[in-house]
Amino acid sequence: QVQLVESGGGLVQAGGSLRLSCAASGRTFSSYAMGWFRQVPGKEREFVSAISWSGGNTYYADSVKGRFTISRDNAKNTVYLQMNSLKPEDTAVYYCAARRAGARATMADQYDYWGQGTQVTVSS
Repeated sequence: QVQLVESGGGLVQAGGSLRLSCAASGRTFSSYAMGWFRQVPGKEREFVSAISWSGGNTYYADSVKGRFTISRDNAKNTVYLQMNSLKPEDTAVYYCAARRAGARATMADQYDYWGQGTQVTVSS
């Protein structure tokens, strides 16, 4: 089983930036595709971005395309989400997820492992 821990969330003004990190345990990190999701109370978990095992393939929700960038450093067992030009509607708990398959997955139930989430709040 893979353990995932998110960090880097916080409070930021609209138009600002944050960089989220997801640290994974174990030596098999590079075998997993990774994704970022976000969720607000009372709503479904929403796909944000995903990245393949090698980092060569990335995917983004239309709502964040051009503003967010996903990357990974397999030597550090870490996935990142650089968030620029943040908007109040980006406010959510952001979750890191992993799956033992390719990164072409946008549904939460397609992922095998989840972190506890990190809060991102964007003020007007």
